[in-house]
Amino acid sequence: MSTTTIRLPGELRSRIEAAAAKAGRSPHAYILALIERGIEQAEQRSSFVAEALAARDEFAQNQLGYDAEEVYRYFAQRAEGKRVRRPRPKKWPA
Repeated sequence: MSTTTIRLPGELRSRIEAAAAKAGRSPHAYILALIERGIEQAEQRSSFVAEALAARDEFAQNQLGYDAEEVYRYFAQRAEGKRVRRPRPKKWPA
């Protein structure tokens, strides 16, 4: 494991220590968990944006998409336990 030094303002350090104590962790373990969670969130966001851009590009190529009202109605009926046909994609005007 490598070592990295960061300088924390006194007030922030006190807040970290208090939060770590409430969580039953050492400040070091608490900070590591926060950093890991932040990195995971950044990675998830990056993945989400990449998927959204790919979907946008796919739509631009084939112009196929779902009508939101049909999708909402489908899920509402499924939630009620009804058997219902899935919505079908349709060609949208450019």
